[in-house]
Amino acid sequence: MKILLLIIFINVLSYSASAQKERKFVREGNDYFDVGLKDTAKLDTITFGKAEVAYRRALQIKPEDFHWQFNLADAIYKQKKSDQAATEFEKLADKADKPIEKSAVYYNLGNSLLTQKKFDPSIDAYKKALRITPNDPEAKYNLAYAEKMKKEDEKQKKKDKDKDKDKKDKNKDKNKDQNKDQDKNKDQNKNNQNQDQNQQNKPQQNKISKQSAEQMLQALENEEQKTQEKVKKAQVLKSERTKIDKNW
Repeated sequence: MKILLLIIFINVLSYSASAQKERKFVREGNDYFDVGLKDTAKLDTITFGKAEVAYRRALQIKPEDFHWQFNLADAIYKQKKSDQAATEFEKLADKADKPIEKSAVYYNLGNSLLTQKKFDPSIDAYKKALRITPNDPEAKYNLAYAEKMKKEDEKQKKKDKDKDKDKKDKNKDKNKDQNKDQDKNKDQNKNNQNQDQNQQNKPQQNKISKQSAEQMLQALENEEQKTQEKVKKAQVLKSERTKIDKNW
């Protein structure tokens, strides 16, 4: 009996020491978290990282504690690790027992998804939060903001799609013009080739120099002059014969 009491006493001391360590780590995590929130000019990811480490140490002692898991996920989100934070909040959605806790999980899940531009899942998360706490002003605002961002994103995607289509059409028209120019150049080259071929097949005319042409012209003139002299002599002879005939 004494041995049993001694074992129980030791277990109580051990549990008390673990609980003290757990509370110590949680307090450290909360302190780091509060310090990170105070600087509104920038996001102090280093301080939130220290808070994450402290919460993980607390969870090593008490792994199933919902609140430490929630704080851990929140510290991860504050470090701009939205994807990892969303995974943690999704796990917590089924673990939350109280309505206010479940609503907070869905709200933070919506924020984690919205920063990743996952608009439809974030809208769904905000709606789930509002089904539990319909009068939550922050959830209402974020829901409206997510829906607005979704519309703007769809409008921008449509604009980019139309722009890409116009660019493709212009490139298509440009290619058509280039093909036309290529065909035109081919036709011109073909015509030039035909003309060159015709020139090659055409008999070449004898070309003479200016001096040769003048010599030929002079020869023709000389021949013409000789011919005229012959004609004159013939006319003289004919005239003489005529006169003689008349005298007889």
